[in-house]
Amino acid sequence: MKALRFHAAKDLRIENIDQPPAPGPGQVVIRNRYVGICGTDLHEYASGPIFVPTDAHPFTGATSPQVLGHEFGGEVIAIGDGVTKVTIGDRVSVQPLIMPRSDEYFADRGLFNLSGSLALVGLSWISGGMSEMALLNDYNVEKIPDSMSDEEAALVEPTAVCVYACDRAGITAGDSVLVTGAGPIGMLALLCARAYGATRLFVSDLNETRLELARKIVPGVITINPKTDNIGDVVRAHSQDGVGCDIALECVGNEHALQSCLDAIRKQGVIVQTGLHPGKGSIDFFQLTFKDAEIRGSWCYPTHSWPRTIDLISSGAVPASRVVTKKITLDRAVSDGFDALLDPAGSELKILIDLAS
Repeated sequence: MKALRFHAAKDLRIENIDQPPAPGPGQVVIRNRYVGICGTDLHEYASGPIFVPTDAHPFTGATSPQVLGHEFGGEVIAIGDGVTKVTIGDRVSVQPLIMPRSDEYFADRGLFNLSGSLALVGLSWISGGMSEMALLNDYNVEKIPDSMSDEEAALVEPTAVCVYACDRAGITAGDSVLVTGAGPIGMLALLCARAYGATRLFVSDLNETRLELARKIVPGVITINPKTDNIGDVVRAHSQDGVGCDIALECVGNEHALQSCLDAIRKQGVIVQTGLHPGKGSIDFFQLTFKDAEIRGSWCYPTHSWPRTIDLISSGAVPASRVVTKKITLDRAVSDGFDALLDPAGSELKILIDLAS
């Protein structure tokens, strides 16, 4: 079958590889339909390996070359012994976290995303979404309703990241929320915050094209370009009594963005760090203490959130498909996908690869 595999930084290859083996007990094989190119995939391409193991992964045994892609869905075409949650022909969304299911501190508490042995389909597993088929565990697939499109199935994973960030923030009806970064996660975070009841939304980004997209995707959002405006000043100018926003979701992974979040939130406000920082970074801890504020991390998502996220999308509460700006074929994935998304002009947002074309 055809697959896109990571070999090294700037070395992605479209190759013919073996089809997945027959599923063992508790496993399924799916025919992939759509897969999204994630920021994590871009980081691997630009400067990896980062999450792709260079030696055998301690839990899964996976190593490079690795089929990329962890934002995807498809149709079940084979099931192993003991599989009852799906049947052949079911359309599914893939929850890509792979980890021990018991006999480990976090696994025994149902906190699978915090497992020290965590692996990820498309980064440290035998299969990935950027291929025609994938072998998965039964706990990695969730049946989707008829009302959900195949494209939306590939958007459940990034949306789940944002759902968890909103959960960590404790967003409630009437809250004001700042999102730093108008990339796919930032846009989905805005849509999720609105679904949670936030009534005043702000987004900051250095790219005017992204800010224009934000105004189309999330009508009514107040956009801020730090090149020309101070984020905190704009937020306070549009906040009740000028105190700042209730919540800030940092979706860049940048210490300047994090400091802007701290400046923009009101006293006793909450910051949720969603983007991954490449270095240690710094923050004004005097302001953190003086504001009696909180900074909370948000790592992946609880695996049990998949049905809930599917419902949010399929019901229309979170119109995730708005973030998709282009669909491409696997043969064009590097030039029209990875390279396009790394273009500083930032004219594309979320690109889906159509595995059926």
